[in-house]
Amino acid sequence: MTDSWVNSAEILGSDLPLELSGTGNRRALLMDALREAVRSGRLAPGTRLPPYRSLAADLGLARNTVADAYAELVAEGWLAARQGSGTRVAERAAPVTPVHRPRTPERVARPVHDLVQGQPDPSVFPRTAWLASARRALAAAPDDAFGPGDPHGRPELRRALAGYLARVRGVRASPERIVLCSGAAHGLRLLAEVVGGPWAAEAYGLPFHRELLASHGVGTRPLGVDADGARVDGLTRRDRAVLLTPAHQFPTGGPLHPARRAAVVDWARATGGLVVEDDYDGEFRYDRQPVGAVQGLDPEHVVLVGSVSKSLSPALRIGWMVLPQRLVAPVVAAKGEREQFSSATEQLTLADFIESGAYDRQVRRMRQRHRRRRDQLVDALHARAPHVRVTGIAAGLHAVVELPPGTERSAVRAAAWQGLAVEGLGDYLHPGAEHASRGPRASRTHRAGGAGNADAVRAAGPADASLVPHRDGLVVGYATPAESAYPEALDALCRSLPPAGPPSATAAPAPPPPPAAP
Repeated sequence: MTDSWVNSAEILGSDLPLELSGTGNRRALLMDALREAVRSGRLAPGTRLPPYRSLAADLGLARNTVADAYAELVAEGWLAARQGSGTRVAERAAPVTPVHRPRTPERVARPVHDLVQGQPDPSVFPRTAWLASARRALAAAPDDAFGPGDPHGRPELRRALAGYLARVRGVRASPERIVLCSGAAHGLRLLAEVVGGPWAAEAYGLPFHRELLASHGVGTRPLGVDADGARVDGLTRRDRAVLLTPAHQFPTGGPLHPARRAAVVDWARATGGLVVEDDYDGEFRYDRQPVGAVQGLDPEHVVLVGSVSKSLSPALRIGWMVLPQRLVAPVVAAKGEREQFSSATEQLTLADFIESGAYDRQVRRMRQRHRRRRDQLVDALHARAPHVRVTGIAAGLHAVVELPPGTERSAVRAAAWQGLAVEGLGDYLHPGAEHASRGPRASRTHRAGGAGNADAVRAAGPADASLVPHRDGLVVGYATPAESAYPEALDALCRSLPPAGPPSATAAPAPPPPPAAP
Protein backbone atom coordinates (compact mmCIF):
# COMPACT_ATOMS: atom_id res chain seq x y z
CA MET A 1 0.00 0.00 0.00
CA THR A 2 1.34 3.42 -0.85
CA ASP A 3 -1.26 5.77 0.61
CA SER A 4 -0.44 7.81 3.70
CA TRP A 5 -3.04 7.40 6.43
CA VAL A 6 -3.75 8.37 10.01
CA ASN A 7 -6.22 6.66 12.28
CA SER A 8 -6.84 6.17 15.99
CA ALA A 9 -8.43 3.43 18.01
CA GLU A 10 -9.44 5.90 20.71
CA ILE A 11 -12.51 6.53 18.59
CA LEU A 12 -15.25 3.98 18.00
CA GLY A 13 -15.21 2.87 21.63
CA SER A 14 -12.08 0.73 21.94
CA ASP A 15 -10.16 3.33 23.98
CA LEU A 16 -6.86 1.89 22.78
CA PRO A 17 -4.31 4.81 22.74
CA LEU A 18 -2.89 4.16 19.30
CA GLU A 19 -2.05 6.49 16.48
CA LEU A 20 -1.14 4.99 13.15
CA SER A 21 0.40 7.28 10.57
CA GLY A 22 2.83 6.95 7.74
CA THR A 23 3.27 5.24 4.41
CA GLY A 24 3.79 1.57 3.83
CA ASN A 25 2.63 -1.82 5.03
CA ARG A 26 -0.29 -1.41 7.46
CA ARG A 27 0.49 -4.46 9.53
CA ALA A 28 4.01 -3.11 10.13
CA LEU A 29 2.59 0.31 11.06
CA LEU A 30 0.20 -1.29 13.56
CA MET A 31 2.99 -3.34 15.12
CA ASP A 32 5.21 -0.25 15.42
CA ALA A 33 2.37 1.67 17.09
CA LEU A 34 1.70 -1.12 19.59
CA ARG A 35 5.38 -1.49 20.45
CA GLU A 36 5.69 2.27 21.00
CA ALA A 37 2.59 2.32 23.21
CA VAL A 38 4.06 -0.44 25.39
CA ARG A 39 7.54 1.08 25.38
CA SER A 40 6.30 4.50 26.45
CA GLY A 41 4.09 3.12 29.23
CA ARG A 42 0.79 4.18 27.62
CA LEU A 43 -0.10 0.49 27.59
CA ALA A 44 0.78 -0.85 31.03
CA PRO A 45 1.73 -4.50 31.66
CA GLY A 46 -1.41 -6.64 32.00
CA THR A 47 -3.61 -4.26 29.97
CA ARG A 48 -6.12 -6.21 27.96
CA LEU A 49 -6.25 -5.35 24.26
CA PRO A 50 -9.52 -5.27 22.33
CA PRO A 51 -10.40 -8.33 20.26
CA TYR A 52 -8.73 -8.20 16.89
CA ARG A 53 -12.12 -8.05 15.15
CA SER A 54 -13.07 -4.92 17.09
CA LEU A 55 -9.72 -3.21 16.55
CA ALA A 56 -9.83 -4.06 12.85
CA ALA A 57 -13.26 -2.44 12.55
CA ASP A 58 -12.16 0.63 14.50
CA LEU A 59 -9.04 1.18 12.38
CA GLY A 60 -10.54 0.17 9.08
CA LEU A 61 -8.14 -2.74 8.68
CA ALA A 62 -8.61 -6.28 7.53
CA ARG A 63 -9.15 -8.74 10.39
CA ASN A 64 -6.21 -10.87 9.28
CA THR A 65 -3.95 -7.81 9.39
CA VAL A 66 -4.69 -7.22 13.09
CA ALA A 67 -4.65 -10.92 13.94
CA ASP A 68 -1.23 -11.36 12.31
CA ALA A 69 0.11 -8.29 14.13
CA TYR A 70 -1.10 -9.65 17.50
CA ALA A 71 0.41 -13.08 16.80
CA GLU A 72 3.79 -11.70 15.82
CA LEU A 73 3.97 -9.41 18.88
CA VAL A 74 3.11 -12.38 21.09
CA ALA A 75 5.98 -14.29 19.51
CA GLU A 76 8.30 -11.33 20.13
CA GLY A 77 7.29 -11.13 23.81
CA TRP A 78 5.48 -7.80 23.71
CA LEU A 79 2.05 -9.34 24.20
CA ALA A 80 0.71 -12.48 25.90
CA ALA A 81 -2.32 -14.52 24.83
CA ARG A 82 -4.22 -17.02 26.96
CA GLN A 83 -7.25 -19.08 26.10
CA GLY A 84 -10.33 -17.40 27.53
CA SER A 85 -8.60 -14.21 28.72
CA GLY A 86 -7.81 -12.54 25.41
CA THR A 87 -4.61 -10.73 24.47
CA ARG A 88 -2.80 -8.63 27.05
CA VAL A 89 0.39 -6.61 27.37
CA ALA A 90 3.06 -8.96 28.69
CA GLU A 91 3.94 -8.65 32.39
CA ARG A 92 7.33 -7.18 33.19
CA ALA A 93 9.39 -7.10 36.38
CA ALA A 94 9.88 -3.32 36.25
CA PRO A 95 8.00 -0.43 34.67
CA VAL A 96 8.94 0.37 31.13
CA THR A 97 11.00 3.54 30.83
CA PRO A 98 9.93 5.69 27.89
CA VAL A 99 12.52 5.75 25.15
CA HIS A 100 12.71 8.82 22.94
CA ARG A 101 14.11 7.94 19.54
CA PRO A 102 14.79 10.48 16.82
CA ARG A 103 12.37 10.24 13.98
CA THR A 104 13.80 9.18 10.65
CA PRO A 105 12.47 10.12 7.24
CA GLU A 106 9.77 7.76 6.06
CA ARG A 107 11.44 7.37 2.70
CA VAL A 108 15.13 7.90 2.04
CA ALA A 109 15.90 8.22 -1.65
CA ARG A 110 18.99 6.26 -2.57
CA PRO A 111 20.31 5.99 -6.10
CA VAL A 112 19.84 2.63 -7.72
CA HIS A 113 22.22 3.42 -10.58
CA ASP A 114 25.52 5.29 -10.39
CA LEU A 115 26.89 7.23 -13.34
CA VAL A 116 28.88 9.72 -11.27
CA GLN A 117 32.41 10.09 -12.60
CA GLY A 118 35.45 9.40 -10.48
CA GLN A 119 36.30 5.75 -10.00
CA PRO A 120 36.54 2.44 -11.82
CA ASP A 121 34.30 -0.51 -11.10
CA PRO A 122 35.76 -1.91 -7.84
CA SER A 123 34.90 -5.48 -8.86
CA VAL A 124 37.63 -5.49 -11.52
CA PHE A 125 40.53 -4.85 -9.14
CA PRO A 126 43.26 -7.41 -10.07
CA ARG A 127 43.24 -9.26 -6.76
CA THR A 128 45.17 -12.34 -7.86
CA ALA A 129 47.96 -10.40 -9.59
CA TRP A 130 48.15 -7.90 -6.71
CA LEU A 131 48.43 -10.70 -4.16
CA ALA A 132 51.23 -12.32 -6.18
CA SER A 133 53.12 -9.02 -6.26
CA ALA A 134 52.58 -8.52 -2.53
CA ARG A 135 54.09 -11.93 -1.77
CA ARG A 136 57.12 -11.33 -3.97
CA ALA A 137 57.60 -7.80 -2.64
CA LEU A 138 57.45 -8.85 1.01
CA ALA A 139 59.78 -11.77 0.45
CA ALA A 140 62.39 -9.52 -1.18
CA ALA A 141 61.88 -6.45 1.02
CA PRO A 142 64.97 -5.13 2.84
CA ASP A 143 64.82 -4.78 6.61
CA ASP A 144 64.67 -0.98 6.45
CA ALA A 145 61.29 -1.23 4.68
CA PHE A 146 59.78 -2.07 8.07
CA GLY A 147 61.31 0.91 9.88
CA PRO A 148 60.39 4.62 9.85
CA GLY A 149 59.51 5.62 6.30
CA ASP A 150 61.46 8.04 4.12
CA PRO A 151 59.24 11.01 3.11
CA HIS A 152 60.57 10.69 -0.44
CA GLY A 153 58.84 7.29 -0.65
CA ARG A 154 60.30 3.83 -1.20
CA PRO A 155 63.19 3.90 -3.70
CA GLU A 156 61.92 0.71 -5.37
CA LEU A 157 58.67 2.38 -6.38
CA ARG A 158 60.33 5.63 -7.43
CA ARG A 159 62.63 3.66 -9.75
CA ALA A 160 59.71 1.69 -11.19
CA LEU A 161 57.68 4.85 -11.75
CA ALA A 162 60.57 6.68 -13.41
CA GLY A 163 60.85 3.91 -15.98
CA TYR A 164 57.10 3.51 -16.51
CA LEU A 165 56.34 7.23 -16.85
CA ALA A 166 59.23 7.72 -19.28
CA ARG A 167 58.03 4.83 -21.43
CA VAL A 168 54.28 5.53 -21.38
CA ARG A 169 53.88 9.25 -20.70
CA GLY A 170 57.09 10.72 -22.13
CA VAL A 171 58.17 12.03 -18.72
CA ARG A 172 61.78 13.11 -18.20
CA ALA A 173 62.74 12.37 -14.62
CA SER A 174 65.15 10.45 -12.44
CA PRO A 175 63.88 8.62 -9.33
CA GLU A 176 65.40 11.40 -7.20
CA ARG A 177 62.84 13.88 -8.60
CA ILE A 178 59.84 11.72 -7.70
CA VAL A 179 58.19 12.23 -4.33
CA LEU A 180 55.42 9.83 -3.36
CA CYS A 181 52.21 11.02 -1.75
CA SER A 182 48.81 9.58 -0.84
CA GLY A 183 47.10 10.82 -4.00
CA ALA A 184 46.65 13.86 -6.21
CA ALA A 185 44.88 15.82 -3.47
CA HIS A 186 47.79 15.29 -1.09
CA GLY A 187 50.20 16.43 -3.78
CA LEU A 188 48.20 19.63 -4.34
CA ARG A 189 48.21 20.35 -0.60
CA LEU A 190 51.99 20.09 -0.51
CA LEU A 191 52.43 22.27 -3.59
CA ALA A 192 50.07 24.90 -2.21
CA GLU A 193 52.15 25.07 0.96
CA VAL A 194 55.45 25.31 -0.91
CA VAL A 195 54.52 27.47 -3.91
CA GLY A 196 51.90 29.79 -2.46
CA GLY A 197 49.36 31.69 -4.54
CA PRO A 198 47.54 32.88 -6.44
CA TRP A 199 47.05 30.14 -9.04
CA ALA A 200 45.18 30.06 -12.32
CA ALA A 201 42.91 27.08 -13.00
CA GLU A 202 40.69 25.86 -15.80
CA ALA A 203 37.18 27.31 -15.68
CA TYR A 204 35.83 23.76 -15.57
CA GLY A 205 37.46 21.45 -13.05
CA LEU A 206 37.04 19.58 -9.78
CA PRO A 207 35.51 21.82 -7.11
CA PHE A 208 37.32 19.69 -4.53
CA HIS A 209 40.70 20.80 -5.87
CA ARG A 210 39.74 24.47 -5.77
CA GLU A 211 38.39 24.11 -2.25
CA LEU A 212 41.54 22.30 -1.17
CA LEU A 213 43.76 25.10 -2.48
CA ALA A 214 41.50 27.74 -0.91
CA SER A 215 41.74 25.97 2.46
CA HIS A 216 45.51 26.50 2.25
CA GLY A 217 45.15 30.20 1.44
CA VAL A 218 45.71 29.79 -2.30
CA GLY A 219 43.11 31.55 -4.43
CA THR A 220 42.38 30.40 -7.97
CA ARG A 221 41.55 32.53 -10.98
CA PRO A 222 39.63 30.81 -13.80
CA LEU A 223 40.95 30.47 -17.33
CA GLY A 224 38.57 30.06 -20.23
CA VAL A 225 38.10 26.59 -21.73
CA ASP A 226 37.17 25.78 -25.32
CA ALA A 227 37.53 22.88 -27.74
CA ASP A 228 41.35 23.19 -27.61
CA GLY A 229 41.56 23.09 -23.82
CA ALA A 230 42.50 25.88 -21.45
CA ARG A 231 42.96 29.41 -22.81
CA VAL A 232 46.50 29.77 -21.49
CA ASP A 233 46.83 33.16 -23.21
CA GLY A 234 44.96 34.48 -20.17
CA LEU A 235 47.89 33.77 -17.82
CA THR A 236 49.62 36.74 -16.20
CA ARG A 237 52.85 37.42 -14.34
CA ARG A 238 50.87 37.61 -11.12
CA ASP A 239 49.97 33.90 -11.30
CA ARG A 240 52.36 31.75 -9.29
CA ALA A 241 51.13 28.51 -10.85
CA VAL A 242 48.50 27.13 -13.21
CA LEU A 243 46.58 23.88 -12.65
CA LEU A 244 45.83 22.05 -15.91
CA THR A 245 44.49 18.69 -17.14
CA PRO A 246 46.22 18.73 -20.55
CA ALA A 247 45.89 15.04 -21.49
CA HIS A 248 42.06 15.15 -21.25
CA GLN A 249 40.50 18.38 -19.99
CA PHE A 250 38.35 17.62 -16.99
CA PRO A 251 35.43 17.40 -17.38
CA THR A 252 34.76 18.84 -20.86
CA GLY A 253 37.19 16.50 -22.66
CA GLY A 254 39.85 16.96 -25.30
CA PRO A 255 43.64 17.41 -25.04
CA LEU A 256 45.41 20.75 -24.73
CA HIS A 257 46.30 21.99 -28.22
CA PRO A 258 50.03 21.64 -29.10
CA ALA A 259 50.39 25.40 -29.59
CA ARG A 260 48.94 26.00 -26.12
CA ARG A 261 51.28 23.40 -24.62
CA ALA A 262 54.21 25.34 -25.98
CA ALA A 263 52.67 28.65 -24.88
CA VAL A 264 52.16 27.57 -21.26
CA VAL A 265 55.76 26.38 -21.04
CA ASP A 266 56.93 29.71 -22.50
CA TRP A 267 54.86 31.53 -19.86
CA ALA A 268 56.44 29.47 -17.06
CA ARG A 269 59.97 30.16 -18.36
CA ALA A 270 59.35 33.87 -18.77
CA THR A 271 57.68 34.45 -15.40
CA GLY A 272 59.17 31.75 -13.18
CA GLY A 273 55.69 30.32 -12.77
CA LEU A 274 54.87 26.65 -12.32
CA VAL A 275 52.69 24.40 -14.47
CA VAL A 276 50.91 21.77 -12.34
CA GLU A 277 49.87 18.95 -14.66
CA ASP A 278 47.11 16.74 -13.24
CA ASP A 279 47.58 13.49 -15.19
CA TYR A 280 44.40 11.97 -13.80
CA ASP A 281 43.58 9.60 -16.69
CA GLY A 282 46.48 10.00 -19.09
CA GLU A 283 46.67 6.27 -19.92
CA PHE A 284 43.09 5.98 -21.12
CA ARG A 285 42.93 7.20 -24.69
CA TYR A 286 40.90 5.36 -27.35
CA ASP A 287 41.49 7.07 -30.69
CA ARG A 288 45.31 6.88 -30.68
CA GLN A 289 48.27 6.44 -28.36
CA PRO A 290 48.05 8.49 -25.14
CA VAL A 291 49.16 12.10 -25.50
CA GLY A 292 52.55 12.66 -23.87
CA ALA A 293 52.86 14.70 -20.70
CA VAL A 294 53.59 18.43 -20.88
CA GLN A 295 56.30 17.73 -18.28
CA GLY A 296 58.46 16.29 -21.06
CA LEU A 297 58.71 19.74 -22.65
CA ASP A 298 60.34 21.34 -19.61
CA PRO A 299 60.96 19.31 -16.43
CA GLU A 300 62.21 22.40 -14.58
CA HIS A 301 58.93 24.30 -14.89
CA VAL A 302 56.28 21.54 -14.84
CA VAL A 303 55.11 19.27 -12.01
CA LEU A 304 53.39 16.05 -13.04
CA VAL A 305 50.87 14.80 -10.46
CA GLY A 306 49.44 11.30 -10.80
CA SER A 307 48.00 8.37 -8.86
CA VAL A 308 46.57 4.86 -9.25
CA SER A 309 43.00 5.95 -8.38
CA LYS A 310 41.71 5.53 -11.94
CA SER A 311 43.95 2.70 -13.14
CA LEU A 312 43.69 0.45 -10.06
CA SER A 313 41.61 1.76 -7.16
CA PRO A 314 41.16 4.90 -5.03
CA ALA A 315 41.47 2.60 -2.00
CA LEU A 316 45.22 2.39 -2.71
CA ARG A 317 46.39 5.70 -1.33
CA ILE A 318 49.43 6.02 -3.59
CA GLY A 319 50.23 9.00 -5.78
CA TRP A 320 53.33 10.76 -7.05
CA MET A 321 54.78 14.11 -8.01
CA VAL A 322 57.52 14.46 -10.61
CA LEU A 323 59.15 17.70 -9.48
CA PRO A 324 61.60 20.27 -10.75
CA GLN A 325 64.88 19.80 -8.91
CA ARG A 326 64.47 23.04 -6.96
CA LEU A 327 61.18 21.87 -5.41
CA VAL A 328 62.21 18.41 -4.21
CA ALA A 329 63.73 19.49 -0.89
CA PRO A 330 60.94 21.98 0.02
CA VAL A 331 58.20 19.44 -0.78
CA VAL A 332 59.92 16.71 1.25
CA ALA A 333 60.30 19.15 4.13
CA ALA A 334 56.59 19.96 3.91
CA LYS A 335 55.77 16.25 4.13
CA GLY A 336 57.73 15.87 7.36
CA GLU A 337 60.66 13.81 8.56
CA ARG A 338 58.89 10.46 8.21
CA GLU A 339 56.44 8.91 5.77
CA GLN A 340 53.01 9.22 7.36
CA PHE A 341 50.66 8.72 4.47
CA SER A 342 51.42 5.73 2.23
CA SER A 343 52.11 2.21 3.46
CA ALA A 344 55.61 0.99 2.66
CA THR A 345 54.32 -2.51 1.93
CA GLU A 346 51.80 -1.17 -0.60
CA GLN A 347 54.53 0.90 -2.22
CA LEU A 348 56.71 -2.20 -2.54
CA THR A 349 53.78 -4.17 -3.94
CA LEU A 350 53.06 -1.51 -6.57
CA ALA A 351 56.72 -1.43 -7.54
CA ASP A 352 56.63 -5.18 -8.21
CA PHE A 353 53.27 -4.84 -9.95
CA ILE A 354 54.79 -2.35 -12.39
CA GLU A 355 58.10 -4.17 -12.88
CA SER A 356 56.38 -7.52 -13.53
CA GLY A 357 54.25 -6.06 -16.33
CA ALA A 358 51.01 -6.62 -14.41
CA TYR A 359 50.29 -2.87 -14.34
CA ASP A 360 50.54 -2.61 -18.14
CA ARG A 361 48.21 -5.59 -18.51
CA GLN A 362 45.70 -4.05 -16.12
CA VAL A 363 45.74 -0.73 -17.96
CA ARG A 364 45.19 -2.48 -21.30
CA ARG A 365 42.35 -4.48 -19.80
CA MET A 366 40.70 -1.38 -18.34
CA ARG A 367 41.21 0.58 -21.56
CA GLN A 368 39.32 -2.09 -23.52
CA ARG A 369 36.57 -2.22 -20.89
CA HIS A 370 36.14 1.56 -20.76
CA ARG A 371 36.12 1.85 -24.54
CA ARG A 372 33.36 -0.78 -24.71
CA ARG A 373 31.39 1.10 -22.06
CA ARG A 374 31.85 4.36 -23.95
CA ASP A 375 30.60 2.75 -27.17
CA GLN A 376 27.53 1.42 -25.37
CA LEU A 377 26.78 4.91 -24.09
CA VAL A 378 27.15 6.49 -27.52
CA ASP A 379 25.02 3.80 -29.18
CA ALA A 380 22.25 4.11 -26.59
CA LEU A 381 22.08 7.88 -26.97
CA HIS A 382 22.18 7.67 -30.76
CA ALA A 383 19.25 5.26 -30.74
CA ARG A 384 17.08 6.88 -28.06
CA ALA A 385 18.16 10.52 -27.89
CA PRO A 386 19.70 11.45 -31.25
CA HIS A 387 19.05 15.13 -30.57
CA VAL A 388 21.76 15.31 -27.86
CA ARG A 389 25.49 15.54 -28.54
CA VAL A 390 28.14 13.52 -26.71
CA THR A 391 31.62 15.05 -26.32
CA GLY A 392 34.89 14.21 -24.61
CA ILE A 393 34.71 10.58 -25.73
CA ALA A 394 38.23 10.19 -27.13
CA ALA A 395 39.69 9.44 -23.70
CA GLY A 396 38.97 9.10 -20.02
CA LEU A 397 36.32 7.44 -17.88
CA HIS A 398 33.45 9.83 -18.56
CA ALA A 399 31.70 11.76 -21.32
CA VAL A 400 29.66 14.96 -21.47
CA VAL A 401 26.09 14.78 -22.76
CA GLU A 402 25.32 18.28 -24.02
CA LEU A 403 21.74 19.46 -23.38
CA PRO A 404 19.53 22.27 -24.70
CA PRO A 405 19.98 25.55 -22.81
CA GLY A 406 18.14 25.71 -19.54
CA THR A 407 17.51 21.98 -19.14
CA GLU A 408 20.47 20.81 -17.04
CA ARG A 409 18.94 21.15 -13.57
CA SER A 410 15.63 19.59 -14.59
CA ALA A 411 17.49 16.70 -16.25
CA VAL A 412 19.44 16.05 -13.02
CA ARG A 413 16.16 16.07 -11.07
CA ALA A 414 14.55 13.72 -13.57
CA ALA A 415 17.53 11.39 -13.22
CA ALA A 416 17.12 11.39 -9.44
CA TRP A 417 13.51 10.29 -9.84
CA GLN A 418 14.75 7.47 -12.05
CA GLY A 419 17.05 6.36 -9.23
CA LEU A 420 20.10 7.55 -11.19
CA ALA A 421 23.03 9.45 -9.70
CA VAL A 422 24.57 11.76 -12.32
CA GLU A 423 26.04 15.26 -12.15
CA GLY A 424 25.44 18.41 -14.14
CA LEU A 425 28.26 20.09 -16.02
CA GLY A 426 27.54 23.30 -14.13
CA ASP A 427 28.61 21.63 -10.88
CA TYR A 428 32.20 21.82 -12.14
CA LEU A 429 32.21 25.46 -13.23
CA HIS A 430 34.56 27.74 -11.31
CA PRO A 431 32.57 30.29 -9.25
CA GLY A 432 34.68 33.11 -10.68
CA ALA A 433 33.85 31.97 -14.20
CA GLU A 434 30.18 31.88 -13.27
CA HIS A 435 30.32 35.49 -12.10
CA ALA A 436 32.18 36.56 -15.22
CA SER A 437 29.99 34.78 -17.75
CA ARG A 438 26.56 35.08 -16.14
CA GLY A 439 26.75 37.76 -13.52
CA PRO A 440 26.54 37.44 -9.74
CA ARG A 441 22.85 36.56 -9.60
CA ALA A 442 23.40 33.25 -11.33
CA SER A 443 26.40 32.24 -9.24
CA ARG A 444 26.74 28.62 -8.14
CA THR A 445 29.30 29.43 -5.47
CA HIS A 446 27.46 27.24 -2.95
CA ARG A 447 28.15 24.19 -5.12
CA ALA A 448 31.75 25.07 -5.94
CA GLY A 449 33.33 25.85 -2.66
CA GLY A 450 31.06 28.11 -0.66
CA ALA A 451 31.85 31.53 0.68
CA GLY A 452 35.43 30.66 1.59
CA ASN A 453 36.21 29.67 -1.96
CA ALA A 454 34.48 32.78 -3.29
CA ASP A 455 36.75 34.89 -1.05
CA ALA A 456 39.77 33.07 -2.45
CA VAL A 457 38.53 33.74 -5.98
CA ARG A 458 38.32 37.46 -5.29
CA ALA A 459 41.78 37.41 -3.77
CA ALA A 460 43.18 35.67 -6.83
CA GLY A 461 42.10 38.46 -9.14
CA PRO A 462 39.68 38.93 -12.05
CA ALA A 463 38.58 36.09 -14.27
CA ASP A 464 40.00 35.65 -17.74
CA ALA A 465 38.05 37.82 -20.17
CA SER A 466 38.00 35.01 -22.75
CA LEU A 467 35.65 32.86 -20.65
CA VAL A 468 32.84 31.22 -22.59
CA PRO A 469 29.29 31.09 -21.16
CA HIS A 470 28.27 27.98 -19.29
CA ARG A 471 26.68 25.31 -21.45
CA ASP A 472 24.18 22.82 -20.11
CA GLY A 473 25.14 19.16 -19.94
CA LEU A 474 25.52 16.01 -17.86
CA VAL A 475 28.87 14.52 -16.84
CA VAL A 476 28.33 10.78 -17.29
CA GLY A 477 30.83 8.45 -15.64
CA TYR A 478 30.67 5.12 -17.44
CA ALA A 479 33.35 3.24 -15.49
CA THR A 480 31.71 2.73 -12.10
CA PRO A 481 28.68 0.42 -12.57
CA ALA A 482 29.04 -3.33 -12.50
CA GLU A 483 28.76 -5.03 -15.88
CA SER A 484 25.26 -6.36 -15.16
CA ALA A 485 23.99 -2.97 -13.92
CA TYR A 486 25.32 -0.82 -16.77
CA PRO A 487 22.50 -1.39 -19.32
CA GLU A 488 19.85 -0.43 -16.75
CA ALA A 489 21.84 2.67 -15.82
CA LEU A 490 21.94 3.73 -19.48
CA ASP A 491 18.20 3.11 -19.76
CA ALA A 492 17.58 5.38 -16.75
CA LEU A 493 19.83 8.03 -18.29
CA CYS A 494 17.94 8.00 -21.59
CA ARG A 495 14.61 8.32 -19.76
CA SER A 496 15.95 11.39 -17.92
CA LEU A 497 16.94 13.42 -20.96
CA PRO A 498 14.81 16.29 -22.30
CA PRO A 499 12.88 15.52 -25.48
CA ALA A 500 13.78 16.88 -28.87
CA GLY A 501 12.01 20.04 -29.91
CA PRO A 502 12.35 23.77 -30.60
CA PRO A 503 14.08 25.95 -27.97
CA SER A 504 10.72 26.84 -26.43
CA ALA A 505 9.96 23.17 -25.79
CA THR A 506 13.29 21.80 -24.62
CA ALA A 507 12.57 21.65 -20.93
CA ALA A 508 13.20 18.23 -19.43
CA PRO A 509 10.07 16.18 -18.78
CA ALA A 510 8.49 16.53 -15.39
CA PRO A 511 9.77 13.85 -13.07
CA PRO A 512 7.41 10.89 -12.64
CA PRO A 513 5.84 10.20 -9.25
CA PRO A 514 8.09 8.39 -6.80
CA PRO A 515 8.11 4.61 -7.09
CA ALA A 516 5.77 2.72 -4.81
CA ALA A 517 7.18 1.87 -1.42
CA PRO A 518 7.54 -1.86 -0.77
